[in-house]
Amino acid sequence: MRASLRAKVVQVCDKKIATKGDNVGVSFYAFFANKNDDPDLLMEAAEWWIKTHCLDHFEKAVKIKAMVLAGD
Repeated sequence: MRASLRAKVVQVCDKKIATKGDNVGVSFYAFFANKNDDPDLLMEAAEWWIKTHCLDHFEKAVKIKAMVLAGD
């Protein structure tokens, strides 16, 4: 996953955790605007989420943040 996407994932997870607590869930769609203006980046996130890590549609933001920071 490219560095800019990793940074965005951490930023979004931090914001959601701060506003809704440690139990908040996210999907990979949370890292994108409703407008699909970068399909390659969306597919990169989807591949990391679905194919690489076999994650459920919604996962805890703290889990995703930790995975990204660990370089998974």
